[in-house]
Amino acid sequence: MGYIEELRKLVGHRPLIFVGSVVIIADEQGRILLQQRKFPNGVWGLPGGLMELGESTEEVAKREVFEETGLYVENLQLLNVYSGQDQFIKAENGDEFYVVTTAYYTKDFSGGLVVDLEESIKVDFFQPEEFPEKMIGSHRKMIEEYMEMIHSRGYNA
Repeated sequence: MGYIEELRKLVGHRPLIFVGSVVIIADEQGRILLQQRKFPNGVWGLPGGLMELGESTEEVAKREVFEETGLYVENLQLLNVYSGQDQFIKAENGDEFYVVTTAYYTKDFSGGLVVDLEESIKVDFFQPEEFPEKMIGSHRKMIEEYMEMIHSRGYNA
């Protein structure tokens, strides 16, 4: 049982603060890796997840990406840290929480895509103009911020 499950046994559905990380992984064609999650309801988002005790945000990012996609990521660059009222989530089971999310980006990855069938339906690379409609809103905003940053700096995605 993980930290979050143990904590929920103690506090029930009360609002909590969790820390997590996501990674924008771009390939050589400028496509971005998305994960279709089983929960909630097949919505697409960035690979990532919540921190376990003793982890840094970068360690969370690397662990979660590997667990969810089979990819190893390196040279993570900080995009931004997201927190506040707009980061409130109420899960289908009634759990309430605020997430402080550290978003990273990288083009440095290795390994082959493997879907974690416990958490995911599918993982795939998409051009930004081809993103699925059903996406986690905060993740879409993170990707938009990333795209604005790389275009303003004259980088290729």
